[in-house]
Amino acid sequence: MAHASTTLILLLFLSFFSSTAIHGQLLQVTDDKQGYITYIVHVKRPENNTLLTDEDWIKYHHSFLPNNTLDSGEPRLVYSYRVAISGFAALLTPEEAQSMQSVDGFLHAFQDSRRRLLTTHTPDFLGLSKTAGFWPEANFGSGVIIGILDTAVDTTHPSFSDAGMPQPPHFWRGGCDQVCNNKIIGIKIFNRGRLVMSSQRGTGNGSEHGTHVASIAAGVYVDGANVLGNAEGVAAGMAPKAHLAIYQVCHDVGCAESDVIAGIDQAIYDQVDLLSVSISSSYEAELGASRPFYEDSVAIGSFSAMRQRILTVAAAGNDGPSAGTVHNDAPWILTVGASTTDRRISVKVKLGNNTDLVGESAYQPNSSKSTKALPLAFPGYQSQGGGKGCRNNSFSGMDVHGMMVLCETGFGIDNIEKGENVKNAGGAAMILLNGAEQGETTFSEAHVLPAAHLGYFASCSIVSYFNSTTDATPTAAIMFEGTRFGAHQSPAVASFSSRGPSMNNGGILKPDIIGPGVNILGAWPRKVGPADFSSTIEPNFNFLGGTSVATPHVSGIAALLKSRHPRWSPSEIKSAIMTTANTIDADDNPITDQFNNGSSIALAGLYSMGAGFLNPSKANNPGLLYNLRSHKYKRYLCGLGYTDRQVTMITQRHSMCSRYRRELGPEMLNYPSISVALGTPSVKRLSKWVRHVGEDDVVYTAKVESPAGVKVAVYPARLYFARRYQTRMFQLVLTAEGQGLRGRRVETGLLSWVSSNYVVKSPISVTFT
Repeated sequence: MAHASTTLILLLFLSFFSSTAIHGQLLQVTDDKQGYITYIVHVKRPENNTLLTDEDWIKYHHSFLPNNTLDSGEPRLVYSYRVAISGFAALLTPEEAQSMQSVDGFLHAFQDSRRRLLTTHTPDFLGLSKTAGFWPEANFGSGVIIGILDTAVDTTHPSFSDAGMPQPPHFWRGGCDQVCNNKIIGIKIFNRGRLVMSSQRGTGNGSEHGTHVASIAAGVYVDGANVLGNAEGVAAGMAPKAHLAIYQVCHDVGCAESDVIAGIDQAIYDQVDLLSVSISSSYEAELGASRPFYEDSVAIGSFSAMRQRILTVAAAGNDGPSAGTVHNDAPWILTVGASTTDRRISVKVKLGNNTDLVGESAYQPNSSKSTKALPLAFPGYQSQGGGKGCRNNSFSGMDVHGMMVLCETGFGIDNIEKGENVKNAGGAAMILLNGAEQGETTFSEAHVLPAAHLGYFASCSIVSYFNSTTDATPTAAIMFEGTRFGAHQSPAVASFSSRGPSMNNGGILKPDIIGPGVNILGAWPRKVGPADFSSTIEPNFNFLGGTSVATPHVSGIAALLKSRHPRWSPSEIKSAIMTTANTIDADDNPITDQFNNGSSIALAGLYSMGAGFLNPSKANNPGLLYNLRSHKYKRYLCGLGYTDRQVTMITQRHSMCSRYRRELGPEMLNYPSISVALGTPSVKRLSKWVRHVGEDDVVYTAKVESPAGVKVAVYPARLYFARRYQTRMFQLVLTAEGQGLRGRRVETGLLSWVSSNYVVKSPISVTFT
């Protein structure tokens, strides 16, 4: 009987396939002299598709194409996707893509695009101990599989040794395109989309970014880790006993959208537990044209992953401090911003007037404690000659031999390259100057010459000295102070970390969380810095900054939570991380923002830090959890104004928005943070559900810090849980009060559910319309 049922299902599919294949042959065929582009094509899933083989899916996807190959013999089909999206990537001309719209089952097509690629101390800074607490309670992430979507990884690095690692779990389906072990249990390479992009042909795959990111998430313990002798200690990832599956979807200059979808597709099929995505939205977003979710590969792929109980942790982006720059902002993604830690690789710049300025640099020679006082040069500044930014042509018409050169950050080249240019021009040292947008965020980088990176206020001081000195020649010396801990105002939001509000999600607060993302030590595939002091240092590590490296910190902690609480859903893991986050720094002061807009201290807002700074130990025992089931998102997506076809593309389920009597506003999702829009007067009533995961017989009391101009009431004001795992509902009523609050003004507050052992926090954001 079962065999007959299977036959019937396959016959139904073949009947559907035959119909669409006829339509496919009606498409216009263009000759190979025209330019072909990779299009990502979304199509309806055929009914009863669970028994289809890979070959069946390829045939179905071929049915939408004018033919299977180009005149050159090259296959049109770039990828046939199974689970991440319902669709495929194929080589088409714009005219062929346009013609495809008449085919039954077609939903949408858009051109492939390029995405950007966005530790000894951080475990301690996050409160993780090898001997007690969350780390051993979660067995260091043992048995959990973290899928890394990134560049290649140097599998020979000691951070990926499998000594003492268990075999992969029995459910693991993944394979290896390169040599694997019990630490890295899967490596799959996806580069077809990139190879089609002519501008990216011939570039190397690169392994720096992927190696660093993977080691932060789940690198094993490595003794003697350091960068040019700095920050020396035992390196370890956040989940050192977790397995890694590497999906190489990027190379050294970016990632093709079609390759990213293929990586997510494979990861879901392989049955990873988590996805760690240190990739931004497409380059088009830089032009202010933020893509909607139905054209965002990470948004769609992560939705499919969420439905398979896989949490996607993704980078918020490095486009701060401007507002509205946050990437990966779908509500089913855990979006991560970047913060500092309390470690500095410190240098001091002593000016000729005896003023001391504090900066950072990983160039810390053992042979001397300081440079001698050197004359200052400032290419491109007023009458100095040359050009700004210390580019390779910045020194034309000026002699910087033996001088300390002032270089403004930015101008399209990285800081290491600036130092190389200075050194090649004969300069003896370099001082990197931050502008107002870079604020106080500085980097400890492995420079090739003595260097100091100064924050904005110190940069203003040295420029002022350069302008006003009565000396014939202004001078400065760099004093090397080594690794320092206990820096004040730590953690602080990094100036580059992308900010909300989201331009796509209808008002849900993003980013969700911040984690360590400045000067993070991680594995590196090659030596860094000048050869004279890097030649004897093994193994190779480097400092890196960005939301790229903040993301694997959170991914690793999510893996620990998955290991400790395997039944928690992706949204519950996300809730535990968000509702236990710290909003105060190590000095018990409110977390600050290193983009201070000219003031000495600027407090971090919800659009820069989300719920706050990652607190792993509290996340392990959060008290209450907010759960959000996938079916709720259909009404939410309809509420964003998406068409039935666009909602179907995301959910891969037939959707009819007209069936809902009313749409689900974003504030009505059972999200751990609260964001509403209010007029004057205006009232919003929200319903929320929480599940208690603490001990029996607990009472929580609501405590509210109301946003200015808003009255917030909670009903009931107390929640009683007789037993663990019980669920309770409560309502929030937010009422706008007073006058003069119109004009997109944003006010913030906080809802806390407090018991004898727990404080469960939800930030509140109110936008007055």
